[in-house]
Amino acid sequence: MTKNFRTIKFRIVPLTPKLWPALEDLFGKWGASNGCWCMYWRIGGAYRGRCGENRETLRKIVKRGSPPGLLAFDGDLAVGWCQLTPRDALVWLDRMWWFQRVDDVPVWSISCFFVRRAYRRQGVMSQLIAAALKTAKRAKAPALEAYPVNTTAPKSTSNIFTGTVSAFAHAGFKEVARRAAARPIMRHDLKAIAR
Repeated sequence: MTKNFRTIKFRIVPLTPKLWPALEDLFGKWGASNGCWCMYWRIGGAYRGRCGENRETLRKIVKRGSPPGLLAFDGDLAVGWCQLTPRDALVWLDRMWWFQRVDDVPVWSISCFFVRRAYRRQGVMSQLIAAALKTAKRAKAPALEAYPVNTTAPKSTSNIFTGTVSAFAHAGFKEVARRAAARPIMRHDLKAIAR
């Protein structure tokens, strides 16, 4: 039976040490995307070939107490993840010329997603974005930034781990820069969101 995303309301919560086993189950033995364990925007290409070390690095970040992202659950099963953190924690964004800062606003960033295969195209990403907006607002971030793929641009990548322009536009994000044809920087002003 195919699930209809219009009827599934996922429970979305910050990743805490208690929920670490759920994230491990979601990411599986391959660490979500080629053993990355959401380290790419933190350390760049150095993440390659160090799956176990990446896992332990993320685990230490989680243990420090400030949740580095959100988990979506269907019942007790973790079905989706988004990394959500102050942009300052993702130093590699400034190493990529098309994602360098557009100003000095201390934004938070949604830098990547991972959705369990059986739950793709069911609204998990959209619900994670909505929850991320609320979480960043509660943390008093002035704005939330994202770096999605414009899937309608010629020669755009099919690797959409950073999300899609359409999903962010639907959530109210606006393009604030585009230095590469298919890779805009999108931002949501959080002052516009009610508590």
